[in-house]
Amino acid sequence: MFGDFANMMKMMREMKQKMPALQEQLNARQFVAQAGGGVVSATVNGKLELVDVKISRELVEGGDVEMLEDLIKVAVSAAQAQAGQAMAEMMEELTGGMNLPGLSSLFGPGQ
Repeated sequence: MFGDFANMMKMMREMKQKMPALQEQLNARQFVAQAGGGVVSATVNGKLELVDVKISRELVEGGDVEMLEDLIKVAVSAAQAQAGQAMAEMMEELTGGMNLPGLSSLFGPGQ
């Protein structure tokens, strides 16, 4: 019983040591998603912050503001989902597949 606890504590210390490097690696990545067949593109970083939006000139000139708004939301959401998936994969790698509630909060707000 105490051996299991000691092993878990050792694993937690190792994860704590690895966490800053993984967090830095994730934060440095960028995730790009497109909507509307590529007429809107959004880029977010590993912190889920929007860092870039590209909109095709033809879409803007078309004047359909509601469609533009929808496509921006779709592209941003998809890029954020990619970043979230990358975070989940890093957490799985870090924990060896163990589900440790609250551990993902160590990556920062909103994650």
